[in-house]
Amino acid sequence: MKNLLIITTTLALLLSTTFVIGQNTRFSDPKTVIKEQFWGNLYMDGGQSFFCDEQFSKKGFMLTEGYIYPLADVRNALSCGTSRECEQDNRYRQIASDLHNMVPVRNRTELRRRNARYEDLGTTVKEDDCGIRESGHFFEPPIRVKGDVARTMSYMVNTYDLPWLGSSRVFQSWNRIDPPDDRELSRHKRVAEIQGNENSFIADPTRVEQL
Repeated sequence: MKNLLIITTTLALLLSTTFVIGQNTRFSDPKTVIKEQFWGNLYMDGGQSFFCDEQFSKKGFMLTEGYIYPLADVRNALSCGTSRECEQDNRYRQIASDLHNMVPVRNRTELRRRNARYEDLGTTVKEDDCGIRESGHFFEPPIRVKGDVARTMSYMVNTYDLPWLGSSRVFQSWNRIDPPDDRELSRHKRVAEIQGNENSFIADPTRVEQL
């Protein structure tokens, strides 16, 4: 009985440490990661676009790789200069290669999100056909992915010491109203397998409340 307990405990420990709780250290070449790992591996068999939930079988001209924490804001936070200058910065390259922050998005949605801040805009702002609300420089995602956005934002802020792109209270609220569903958990597991590290805020959503 004692030996069985030791074996069970050891196995549980090994399983719990399969993935690193920390940052992406496996990838640092964004262009290669996008081509080979994001489209060529994670979404090789298609999937659903993130904000609009549209089914796709392969990357088409209507889709692009989007970033929950936009790369323009990463560049501003790191003060590494222009896009070209930042591409020479190893830390920027590491952050820009992080699959936890990448999602498939409509081209036109990604263009509209640039320089936007996340916010609860309320029912006075009309939703578009995807359930998105926009006003000025503010962007409110559909309720079905609000928690996904909150947990990714928490991961990026905590892991890479980046500033919040909106109120932390808004993200905490979104985390509560939209807990991880099967799709988010399945994607998270796959990203962790490819990249070697977890988003601990998906593994334990209560951690968002501690930020």
